[in-house]
Amino acid sequence: MPRSFPRPVVLVSRCLGFDACRYDGRQLHADIIELLQNHVQFIDICPEMAAGLGVPRPPIHLCMKNDEVEVWQPDRFRAVTTELQKAADDILALFSGCDGAILKGKSPSCGLHDTKVFHHREQPQFLRRGSGILGGKILAAAANRAVDDEMRLSNSVLREHFLIKLYASARFRERTAARNMRDLISFHASYKFLFLAYNEKHFRQCGRIVANHERLSPAAVFRRYRDEMTLLLQRPFRKEAMVNTLYHAYGLIAAGLATKEKESIIATIEEYRNEQVPLQTVTRLLEGQALRFEQHYLRDQALLQPFPAELSLLTDSGKGQTVTKKGTAGRYR
Repeated sequence: MPRSFPRPVVLVSRCLGFDACRYDGRQLHADIIELLQNHVQFIDICPEMAAGLGVPRPPIHLCMKNDEVEVWQPDRFRAVTTELQKAADDILALFSGCDGAILKGKSPSCGLHDTKVFHHREQPQFLRRGSGILGGKILAAAANRAVDDEMRLSNSVLREHFLIKLYASARFRERTAARNMRDLISFHASYKFLFLAYNEKHFRQCGRIVANHERLSPAAVFRRYRDEMTLLLQRPFRKEAMVNTLYHAYGLIAAGLATKEKESIIATIEEYRNEQVPLQTVTRLLEGQALRFEQHYLRDQALLQPFPAELSLLTDSGKGQTVTKKGTAGRYR
């Protein structure tokens, strides 16, 4: 049975397939962008272009200066920290209306976790890895929104987690726009099984927030729920917790099944536990039985289709990226 899905709004680094604005004039290709292009609304940005650095441009580096990060452009022997900080702040305002972000990994502007930071502009030895100027601001403001870089999203586990989080964020935004408590109750009920698989403790706390025994204002309840959902979706679910949740869902339709049907579903859940089949194989079985027995509560669970089925890739291709310039292609970095 086809489901309706929101159309998430995603902030994305412009060099990932939208324009040849990388420092060396190249345009990159990332599979995750191609996968999502018919399902989300992209807002493409380039902080270095917005800072007036041009393209092509001499590379910039993040260097320490008096315990602060300085953005240094060695070839022009100048700091562009102020310009890049302003551009990042302007882009951050755009992020407020987004459900997630896909940023360029390793970039001194967009990098999230793996940007090189050097000791000092006059001592260019590697010090550590951290966030780029925009990347750090996006992570700090992310809350329940899905944020990652294109390289990490070639990993199937991280990609699945990103998509679950992205569509949960978009659904939460849409269903709670009117600040109607009934909409929040409906959202919480539809995500029961999926949130249980992620973190039972935080799911139970979400339930207490929805119950609102303290009689807080709707705005306060929604804010507290969002904060708790942020903690709940902080990291991917554990396989064993998901298996337990699948058996919980199976329990809702088991009574009507013939013995062979029960054995088949149990065997498929165990195959998922042993990494022989993807999660979607099990959830499709459960969804079919929910439709058969008109088990509306199970049928409406986000667990069965947390995001559009077309986004369910089985590939795990490492970095999985190419760069293009004048028709050429190859690996980078």
